[in-house]
Amino acid sequence: MSIESWVLFCAMLLGLVHLAAASFAFKAQVGNAYTVGPRDEDVRPIGMAGRLARAQRNFLETFAIFAAAVLMLEVGRRTGTPLSEIGALIYLGGRLLFLPLYALGVPWLRTLSWNLATAGLALVMAAIVWQT
Repeated sequence: MSIESWVLFCAMLLGLVHLAAASFAFKAQVGNAYTVGPRDEDVRPIGMAGRLARAQRNFLETFAIFAAAVLMLEVGRRTGTPLSEIGALIYLGGRLLFLPLYALGVPWLRTLSWNLATAGLALVMAAIVWQT
């Protein structure tokens, strides 16, 4: 399996971490009775639960693009280039930093980690069309 595919797999695991963190934080906020009930009231997460929910949404916004880019590299047999491998690792690194920084409410470093991940994603996408 290519490095890009391994990074995609790790990003999938990170997606589960996002899901679990947001879910457990919300459950801690509203209690078990609400989370197992019909949820007819529109209770919105606040505080850390809200930040974790927003971080999860933010992750999902780029994850689909990253997954599509890696799959295009695999189908086109274009994996294994420095551009695609480094880009994938940068994407994952930025995303790994993003979750705790967002959860803790760290403003500038969180934005920097988002920019890092997005730059990595752009490198992976460039590897799709870049002739090496």
